[in-house]
Amino acid sequence: MKPPKFEPLVIDDAVEIGYGIAIGDVDGDGAADILLADKRQISWYRSPNWKKAALARNLTLRDNVCLTAADLDGDGKVEVVVGAQWNPGETTDKAQSGAVFYLERPADANGPWKPVPLYHDPTTHRMRWVPTGDGAHELIVLPLHGIGNKNGEGENFVNARAYRVDPTDAGDGNAWTHEVLGAKLHVTHNLDHRDGYLYIGGAEGIVREKIGERESTLLISPENSTPPTRGVGEIAKGKDFIASIEPFHGNDLAVYRESSEGKWTRSLLTDTLNQGHALGVGDFNGDGREDIVAGWREPDAEGHVGLKLFLQKDDGSWEQGAWVTNDLVAAEDLKIVDIDGDGRPDIVAAGRSTKNLVIFRNLGQ
Repeated sequence: MKPPKFEPLVIDDAVEIGYGIAIGDVDGDGAADILLADKRQISWYRSPNWKKAALARNLTLRDNVCLTAADLDGDGKVEVVVGAQWNPGETTDKAQSGAVFYLERPADANGPWKPVPLYHDPTTHRMRWVPTGDGAHELIVLPLHGIGNKNGEGENFVNARAYRVDPTDAGDGNAWTHEVLGAKLHVTHNLDHRDGYLYIGGAEGIVREKIGERESTLLISPENSTPPTRGVGEIAKGKDFIASIEPFHGNDLAVYRESSEGKWTRSLLTDTLNQGHALGVGDFNGDGREDIVAGWREPDAEGHVGLKLFLQKDDGSWEQGAWVTNDLVAAEDLKIVDIDGDGRPDIVAAGRSTKNLVIFRNLGQ
């Protein structure tokens, strides 16, 4: 089956960096809106005209770096948490590195939203709301480094931390509880979740956590993967595989499948990325098999940045990457969502050096 065609729509051409994207209904009209953590501003873009408004500005002296959005209380509107004070070289002083804020919603969704500081560790880097088995959500916040570590080395593991709060009390910073997960990784970069499990990618490989139960397993390591993992930067969980970009800000796009109990086969799809920094999974051509989209933010050997799509074949192997976009977006982050309600997954991507936010509408074949 041929790859689908994508129609780009640039909805912002004045992005500073475009660190992180989230998808959710901000105004309660039933449509998926786009949220963006940019250098100095947290913004949202209202569907379907994509008019931009600021939720918050200048939260800290340093850059914003991540955000997450989910409807916690069932009112049809998302709750938003953001990470800021991006200072990856400072791994000890949490006053100078890292910040986590719950953004308390005003009467008018266009803001400004009130920032409520939450506990944080240094080098706050990624975060996700994840659904729990009891119908609630946990906020997972992932620093880049263990406290006090330098250059990925040191005595301490990264404090992957789970937060909980009753949504009615979320505006009270003291109402939030938190605890450190069991993941034993010295450097982490990103995470994903699926079917009740959290998957964390880091220097030592991939850790799987049972959400809400604090059951932690080093799932994939150099010792149990063939060829050995190179350490994981980006990670996306498919139905029966795990996709990764390796190593940290790396050039390899790899797929892991369990070959026998506790053993994993690593298949290399491409080694041509340059600072691979965006990854997602979805059935883009409607054949019932999940595919992979990967993006990178620095010019490759042929001088290009962009997004490529890798289609899964009947036998579980992969088609050579097809361009979603060539040079329009230097991908810093991406999210997959059916943005127009036509039943096909679309791609939303933020470009770093290209300084844009782009919707790639999936037109099918």
